[in-house]
Amino acid sequence: MSGPGSWAALALVCLAACATAVLAYGHYRWNEAMRHLRDALTAQAVPIIPARVDFASLAGLPAPVQRYLRLVLVDGAPVVAGVRIRQIGSMKLSQAASRWTSLTADQQVVTQRAGFGWNARIAMLPGVHVLVRDSYVAGEGALRAAVFGLFTVAELGGTVDMAQGELMRFLAEAVWYPTALLPGHGVSWTAIDAQHARATLIDGAHTVSLVFRFDQHGLVEGIRADARGRAIDGKTVPTSWSGRFWGYRTVGTMLVPRNGEVAWELPEGLQPYWRGEVQRVVYAFAQ
Repeated sequence: MSGPGSWAALALVCLAACATAVLAYGHYRWNEAMRHLRDALTAQAVPIIPARVDFASLAGLPAPVQRYLRLVLVDGAPVVAGVRIRQIGSMKLSQAASRWTSLTADQQVVTQRAGFGWNARIAMLPGVHVLVRDSYVAGEGALRAAVFGLFTVAELGGTVDMAQGELMRFLAEAVWYPTALLPGHGVSWTAIDAQHARATLIDGAHTVSLVFRFDQHGLVEGIRADARGRAIDGKTVPTSWSGRFWGYRTVGTMLVPRNGEVAWELPEGLQPYWRGEVQRVVYAFAQ
């Protein structure tokens, strides 16, 4: 004959089964949304012309840009059409946060038309994780964060500021797909000095610019924008933004950084909020 202990054990088993089913459903819905996003990225891709790196096209670019592109690319190599990037790293989820939380992320990028989808899993507490989706697709920027993929804690999108901020991210991360910085691939360059040049990218109604900083070897060591939209209490506040890159290595025919960090430049000082390491990069090339 069963007693109170048996009923309690049964209740715990049922509760655990329900929790498992809810979590599985949350992950299923999240993965389906990511699949639709990636399908949309694939659908927006257009033929890339020219499909090969041509160093002759570099004439007229600012000197540090020419040097950089000659360092990281191979003349005649195919142009990147898309890339999958696997990252590990950490984030500060708010300016007030004192600790960094670990993350893993997978990102898909198409270079023409510019777009990406970033899918991250962030460890909040033991056994508790937040899924984060950050994207720029067909001229629209969006971000969603949800505990277990079910309970939304942040959702942004549908504004010009959001779209431009995400397009700016695409341009900054072009160091991982540097053929996107070639002439004829959407980016124009303006000379500043021997170590800096301004890159401007236009996508539909959106125009963004970043200043690229080159090190003594000629590699991109940092980027900066005077203003990128930062979400504060549901409002978007233009804030100086910067990033840095290091640990360059050869992947196929390209030289790309292994590590990166981005930060807000606040009156009280630099506030980094993401640091990451690229574990794996898989490229698709123009035909």
